Amino acid sequence: MRSVLSQSLYYILWPLLLGLCIAGTQVGLAFGHGVLGFNVVYLLLACALAVLERLLPHEKQWLLGDSQLKPDLAHTLLNKGMVQVIIVVSTVTGLAGRVGGVSTGLWPQQWPMFMQVVLGLVVMEFGLYWKHRLAHEKDWLWPFHAVHHSAPRLWFFNTGRFHVVDTVTGLLFGLPLLFALGAPNEVFSWVAAITAYVGMLTHCNVEMKFGWLSLVFNTPELHRWHHSRVLRESNKNYGENLTLWDHVFGTYFCAKERRPPANIGISHPMPSDFLGQLRAPFGLLAGRYKVTETV
Repeated sequence: MRSVLSQSLYYILWPLLLGLCIAGTQVGLAFGHGVLGFNVVYLLLACALAVLERLLPHEKQWLLGDSQLKPDLAHTLLNKGMVQVIIVVSTVTGLAGRVGGVSTGLWPQQWPMFMQVVLGLVVMEFGLYWKHRLAHEKDWLWPFHAVHHSAPRLWFFNTGRFHVVDTVTGLLFGLPLLFALGAPNEVFSWVAAITAYVGMLTHCNVEMKFGWLSLVFNTPELHRWHHSRVLRESNKNYGENLTLWDHVFGTYFCAKERRPPANIGISHPMPSDFLGQLRAPFGLLAGRYKVTETV
């Protein structure tokens, strides 16, 4: 009986955590404190994952320090603080309030909000998918994305380990589609929140099982393959929240018969300090380093 219960826990843990985050976000929105509610829920998710990674680690070796705590924190503060708060909260909330929801005849505003959010995720994912894929396939984008892939382990804390240029280009690819279709402000809020929650869950070092969920959502299982050093495995699974466009464009990968690799990272050098990591992509573009492969 105990074995059955423990196995069930592994299967329900991911949808349970995401479901609780969505429920908490709804409470915040209902009381008119959407931004505050999101930040509280996001912090609680981080705390929960910090505990679960110690109790149920997927890779025990990923629990060991990697000397990247300070750079990871600095990247997170820069991206979440400057880019996502200023651009997403100020620009998106303000601009979406004026532009989003304007009747263009394209956005189905008569649909229930749940269906509008699903549509918003699908639309946003199209832009994010192609930005992510181009970041792996184009030399002028890969150096910035390489900062994220240079992490030697995956855990909740390095969810925000992205070069600021990588983050900004992602926003530029994803947001205009929703603006052009006239999506309402609430859809922007939900899409941004869900993307943040899924992002942290995707990077967590918690043992879970996913089954059919990995056919629909970008789960930790899929993202661990995406961080593989083997190109035929890592140049796959570009979706941020959903796997839809990976299925459509043939970039879905999940080898059920074996375990995702624990030895992850990139082949070319990356500075160990934060400022060095900010400068390194420009050095790559200037030819100071030669990118021999992408992950």
